[in-house]
Amino acid sequence: MGMWIAIAIALFVLGSMLALKPSGIDQRLDKLRMEARRLDLNPKLIACPDWVRGRDGELGRGMIAQYGLVLEGRQLPYLRYHAVDGRWRAAAMDNPPKSAFILDNQPIDLPKSIAPFVKALVIKANSIVIFWEDVNYVRPITNPNYQQNQLEAELLMLKAHLEQLATSIETQQA
Repeated sequence: MGMWIAIAIALFVLGSMLALKPSGIDQRLDKLRMEARRLDLNPKLIACPDWVRGRDGELGRGMIAQYGLVLEGRQLPYLRYHAVDGRWRAAAMDNPPKSAFILDNQPIDLPKSIAPFVKALVIKANSIVIFWEDVNYVRPITNPNYQQNQLEAELLMLKAHLEQLATSIETQQA
């Protein structure tokens, strides 16, 4: 009888320790965000802005990740874009600047594993921010092609694309 009690206590302690361990998806997401931070992409998890389609395709619903790139020495206009069918589409704004349609209808040139999860883009002052469902990027169900060894390369492509968009806006605005 004493042996059964000892086994039950050991299983209880072991179960409690295993419950503290983060899931595989949480570990992948942590690695993604740490790698993005290392590459100066500044990831944040925020409440979905009211003009961005969040959970279940509804405006402003749920939480969404934003990865921002600060571009020192640049002065960009305030612009907002939705991701629609693989293209950037200008989002409705009060008093839009003349440059509001610079990227309108241009293709989203991102890695195939990232592009389906991109929701929106904001450009303002000296930064460019992309909103995307990074948790779906690391989930095996929604992204069966996820490979951890490609993580840095894909984030570098994301960063290069954001820099290229900022340069494109600067040259067209001038």
